[in-house]
Amino acid sequence: MTRVDGIAFTSDDKIIVESEGMQIECDFVINCAGLYADKIAAMANVTKTRSSRQYFAKGNYYKLEGQKSPFHHLIYPVPAKGGLGVHATIDFMGSTRFGPDVEWLPVDVTNPNDIDLRVDPKRSESFYSEVRKYWPDLHDGALQPDYAGIRPKLRHPSVQDGPSTNTDFHIQMLPGIKGFVNLMGIESPGLTASMAIGEKIVEMLTEDGLP
Repeated sequence: MTRVDGIAFTSDDKIIVESEGMQIECDFVINCAGLYADKIAAMANVTKTRSSRQYFAKGNYYKLEGQKSPFHHLIYPVPAKGGLGVHATIDFMGSTRFGPDVEWLPVDVTNPNDIDLRVDPKRSESFYSEVRKYWPDLHDGALQPDYAGIRPKLRHPSVQDGPSTNTDFHIQMLPGIKGFVNLMGIESPGLTASMAIGEKIVEMLTEDGLP
């Protein structure tokens, strides 16, 4: 991993990426920096689009302990607003975990490094309620805090001026900026879809005159 310190554009359609004292001349740049994608976009002055910043939603997971799991495959409930709902997953060791939920972080949280990834034990109450919708026999005390992840979001429930559509997986090339592809709001299943996303980017760059 290498830190990006700045991005500049030349008059002959080259892109200069500044990184740790180096200057790298590029024909094209794909901004797929995940939680930091809006920071890279700001360096490229991509600040006048409807998705110029990302908000964050924390997804917490709880693990099942002290009770035998009845599941032998993934269980997906009806999706919740902002996420896929608290579903059951089974790891390679046969352990069962439930999550993620959707914990919206305050809009003034702009640096992913400031986010506390610890799981609050107090959130277990909502987990019991959600899991018992498809597994009524879940015992009290069987869920223990496990881990958390962060999703980049293009909308926030407390902000009304965000995009009304395409609220995630925003892949764009901007008028007047040749060779720069901006990916915003790429959350789960971004990794699973990475090959298809890559094919889409190549198609976009080819239409834009990729050599």
